[in-house]
Amino acid sequence: MMKSPHLLLFLVLFIITACSGTDYSDLDEFIQNSGKDLRGKVDPLPEVKPYQYFTYEAFDIPNPFMPRKKDPTQHVDSGLQPDLKRRKELLEDFPLENLKMVGSLQQGEAVYALIKSSDGPLHRVKVGNYLGQNFGKINHISEYTVTLREIVQEGTNEWTERISTLMLEDQRQKSGAN
Repeated sequence: MMKSPHLLLFLVLFIITACSGTDYSDLDEFIQNSGKDLRGKVDPLPEVKPYQYFTYEAFDIPNPFMPRKKDPTQHVDSGLQPDLKRRKELLEDFPLENLKMVGSLQQGEAVYALIKSSDGPLHRVKVGNYLGQNFGKINHISEYTVTLREIVQEGTNEWTERISTLMLEDQRQKSGAN
């Protein structure tokens, strides 16, 4: 047992002396020459141009983001306006493009349309219900279509009426519409 610590000490000394005899002259030379040609250089800052003032003079130009009137000289107030105080129905949260007619059914004299919204569930609607985001009120339901009257804002406090139709999903695919 006593020989074992001496043997361990001998091995450690042997390894240390074996590694110390290695020639590192090429490494020392590389370190000496690596920074020889490097000189720090900072590019000058770009010239700051003085601010040029600009006067905005387009207040009299119409807003490009508002729908334009068809003929501004003929201003006719049709009195058409949606009922903004009416409580909105569930399907008025969806654009008309995201609603699909998937069927119709009749119970007695009442005719209903089955509408699928983009969030998934089916909704049963009848004449007088509202669809879409343009105050669309259902006027007529047939086996293949739902016809509704939308009230669309054309300008500031100007509203116009538009008739839209939802077709049965199978009929839309046959006619090529999306």
